[in-house]
Amino acid sequence: MSAAADPEFAPIADRIHANVGRQGFMTLVGAELSDLSRGSCTIAVDRRPELLQQHGFFHGGVTAFLIDNATTIAAATSRGQPALTAEYKLNLLSPAVGEKLICRARVIKPGRQVSVVAADVFCVSDGVEKHTATALASIAMLSEDAAKTKSPAA
Repeated sequence: MSAAADPEFAPIADRIHANVGRQGFMTLVGAELSDLSRGSCTIAVDRRPELLQQHGFFHGGVTAFLIDNATTIAAATSRGQPALTAEYKLNLLSPAVGEKLICRARVIKPGRQVSVVAADVFCVSDGVEKHTATALASIAMLSEDAAKTKSPAA
């Protein structure tokens, strides 16, 4: 359900978009939050030489980053509270060859303290998506007070 269809979601979506906009690593990688709804998130990144490993595939670290961010954002949308990755299991299914990498995350089980989130990564070549990775993540749900801690990066 989008922010337009769920008025209570609109402030959550606004806060998430603002927070994502402050993530320097999102900018560095060139990733964009392309879809956001309650309990789900999609992040995509276009192919650039800096994101590739020696064989010309998207680097596994880019896939892991997309999963880390998308699963955390999806968890935050489901409960409207800050979240932080506790752990994830990533399976690389095939080389990520293509023009774009897309990660779609969805909450499987929202929780007060821990949410379980699944994610799938696809590489787009000539408009066709190929499933290249899948993951399952445990996301720690934070209190508003914990999220207000000043970042050492600021």
